[in-house]
Amino acid sequence: QVQLVESGGGLVQAGGSLRLSCAASGRTFSSYAMGWFRQAPGKEREFVAAISWSGSTNYTDSVKGRFAISRDNAKNTVYLQMNSLKPEDTAVYYCAADLVYKVVRTTTPGYWGQGTQVTVSS
Repeated sequence: QVQLVESGGGLVQAGGSLRLSCAASGRTFSSYAMGWFRQAPGKEREFVAAISWSGSTNYTDSVKGRFAISRDNAKNTVYLQMNSLKPEDTAVYYCAADLVYKVVRTTTPGYWGQGTQVTVSS
């Protein structure tokens, strides 16, 4: 079992930056692939970024060059650094975990956090 708690969301002006954190419980965090998803009002939840247990990363095209996912296995935490934020990045951001990297990137992971709101004003 993995429990995930996100933090770091908030209100920021366009062009600004935020860093989201996701703290995971459990002693096997380093074995899990981790991901970030987001859901804007009236839209489906979409994949944003993922990182494997070994540090390989993957991003959706709309955030490439602006967002960076990283992990600190000693702290059981995964991060999402978001730079050059745009109003269209406004959404609830969810942390996710799964033992299978492909699942975290493209389908529904087994574990989810509660989400943190990110609002980007124009």
